[in-house]
Amino acid sequence: MSNDEAWANVEVGREFDTPAAEPASGNLVGAHPKQNVRSASGQSRRYYIPVRAKFLIALALAGSWLLFSVIVSRPWYEELGAVTHPLFALICLTFIAYVPGFMNAFLVVSLLLDRRPPRVQLDHYPGLTVLVAAYQEERTIIHTLASLAKENYPGEIEVLVLNDGSTDKTVEAAERGRTGLHFKPNVTVKILDFKENRGKAAVLNDGLAAASHDLIVTVDADTRLRADSLTKLVERLSNDPPNTVAVAGAILVGNSRATLMAGLQEWDYFHGIAAVKRMQSMYHGTLVAQGAFSIYRKGALVEVGGWADCIGEDIVLTWALLSKGWRTGYAEDAVAFTSAPTSYRVFALQRKRWARGLVEALARHEPLLFKRRLTTMFIWWNLLFLPMDVVFTFVFLPGVIAAFFGYFWIAGPMTLLTLPLALMWNLVIFRIQQRMFHGQGLKVRRHWGALVVYIVGYAALMQPVSLWGYSSELIGRQKKWGTK
Repeated sequence: MSNDEAWANVEVGREFDTPAAEPASGNLVGAHPKQNVRSASGQSRRYYIPVRAKFLIALALAGSWLLFSVIVSRPWYEELGAVTHPLFALICLTFIAYVPGFMNAFLVVSLLLDRRPPRVQLDHYPGLTVLVAAYQEERTIIHTLASLAKENYPGEIEVLVLNDGSTDKTVEAAERGRTGLHFKPNVTVKILDFKENRGKAAVLNDGLAAASHDLIVTVDADTRLRADSLTKLVERLSNDPPNTVAVAGAILVGNSRATLMAGLQEWDYFHGIAAVKRMQSMYHGTLVAQGAFSIYRKGALVEVGGWADCIGEDIVLTWALLSKGWRTGYAEDAVAFTSAPTSYRVFALQRKRWARGLVEALARHEPLLFKRRLTTMFIWWNLLFLPMDVVFTFVFLPGVIAAFFGYFWIAGPMTLLTLPLALMWNLVIFRIQQRMFHGQGLKVRRHWGALVVYIVGYAALMQPVSLWGYSSELIGRQKKWGTK
């Protein structure tokens, strides 16, 4: 079994399409070719529904679901309002049922409409600089370098390992990888050893300054790429609309067999995170080009000042790019595998950090809330996460407990009306992701126990932690990485 197979837990089939806008040519300039273009996988694309039309269709159907929810939940609202207060009841139903229902309906419809222009093979593959920021990664850095050694990307690859003042043997391990692994002739590896621990953003900016190429790829030091990941990432950047300056790769969990907690995150990455990135990319603005595996145009990074010194440097950077009017995309078939937290404690610290990063992005790029573009709606959605998490943590979860004692004011028969949409949402995403996996020669591992827990109880694990992160940022608590 190869390293890719061991990390993938995977199953096989055909490649599938998702959106963006008009197809672009096989170069990095972005001129559009003829409509009926043949992809790298041999598929042709004959019909095209404008992205704005897809947005309006999804909005209309999600709005219809919202109206239906309001009508059928009236008895629930009246009963809860009678035992509490009508305003309290309205707030509860809004953030327990109405807002999540609208979001999920919009997501499902968007994914069903999603037909991305195909990737086109390039006549020339430009050079890449891969930045690998590393802090205390002596056990994982060798595996990341081994995956880069297997890359089949046709152009030049410059790998810069950026040691951020590690006190373990990260540098020694990286040096063993640099000299001991069999890198292809088009790959060079350099180690930049910074003695002082200054944070991930600082070393990434140093790496950006030292980069020899105009395309920059970031890879975490605990992430492994498939052999074709860089090729597909560059092709997607090239084939997306010409104002695309960043593309997020597809991150999946590589250690899902370690613990149930890791298994739950396998479904989170496979289902939730991938689906949201697909949808946002469809409307020209993936909100997070994650540092674990993404590609950027160097000129755009320089123009926005690189990575900001903050706890959520990747989301803040992505929003800085969006604030310039540029587009950020998503390559669903450029796959990388990461090591997910195996304990709830480490998971909680990671998701707390992600939540704090969202607040940082909102604070630094508030004008995005008022930009006239399709993705502006998703920026506003992020503002709703805080009240949703507050109501879920302090109202819905106690309501579930109360239901076991016969009090159905919060959670009861009406709550079951959300199940058909949840089932549809999970089924649609599973089928989409399964087709993508088949196209990669991967296999979806049937970890059904983790899937059931993910559908039923994952929100109860994650949303209180997110609330912890939001509140920590809002009250100005000390910032630290927190997962090492």
